[in-house]
Amino acid sequence: MKNILQHLFEYKTLKREEAKEVLIQIAQGEFNEFQITSFLTVFMMRSITVDELTGFREALLELCIPVDLSEYNGVDLCGTGGDGKNTFNISTLASFVVAGAGEMVTKHGNYGVSSFCGSSNVIEHLGYQFKSKEEDLKRDLDRSGICFLHAPLFNPAMKNIAPIRRDLGVRTFFNMLGPLVNPSNPKHQIVGVFDLELARLYQYLLQKTDSKYMIIHGIDGYDEVSLTDKVKLIGNGIEELLEPEDLGKRRLQPEELYGGETVAEAAKIFTDILKGNGNEAQNAVVTRNAGLAIHCLHPEINREDAMGRAVESLDSGSAYQVLKNLTN
Repeated sequence: MKNILQHLFEYKTLKREEAKEVLIQIAQGEFNEFQITSFLTVFMMRSITVDELTGFREALLELCIPVDLSEYNGVDLCGTGGDGKNTFNISTLASFVVAGAGEMVTKHGNYGVSSFCGSSNVIEHLGYQFKSKEEDLKRDLDRSGICFLHAPLFNPAMKNIAPIRRDLGVRTFFNMLGPLVNPSNPKHQIVGVFDLELARLYQYLLQKTDSKYMIIHGIDGYDEVSLTDKVKLIGNGIEELLEPEDLGKRRLQPEELYGGETVAEAAKIFTDILKGNGNEAQNAVVTRNAGLAIHCLHPEINREDAMGRAVESLDSGSAYQVLKNLTN
């Protein structure tokens, strides 16, 4: 690690194979926490390169425990997190709305690191028991239309890094990797990113795969459609910059997306929205994100109709029924 750190401290970058190898060594416990912290800190102080991100991704995919859920043709809605906005769990709620609309969702998630309440925190609080066996995940999909892939169960080699990330409490390059390392390798992905530079990196990586994807970046720093400002959408052969009004909704204020201060409070907001007790702003944001996922799954359906399907899922109670099926 000393040579790698010296290399990085001289403002040099890693080649893809170097990045892959060092992350595998970190995961296998070959370095101490001080060396790992120094390594992570480098990428908080400068931008990550395509080769570095690609190498890190290849390492995690090589180390993970894969599951084959391809028969379900599912979609993953996963943001990088780390936007520091303290919103409620928008992408996770949108996942339940998509499942309530009759689609299959293979949701990848984790505990919050740079935020207090990640998707795993809220789902666990609501009574879901994380599963790693393929047959159990398929049973969830058959019963609920959604399964939840809790990242630590599928990448146990990363246990050496998790405590360091928690202690740092700030965004690291692992936030960037989360949406790229779903162990089920879904063929449809809605990916939220916190800055435009990272959106371009994602575009470069995802266009080399056979995935149908939509990268979402709120230009005011959100990793989802927030309706607080313009949103950049980058997908298979498309690139758009949309106003909230283009998505059929008014511009929102950031405080309307408040996510609470505790996991219990976040979970109450979560269930209130699914039960039909969300306010106009909360419902708007959730259904816009869900609608984009439905449109990604079914490009033959126009965006407005896809949004309509999302609204119907939430208003009819179908999305809440998905939660009940999953947690009972």
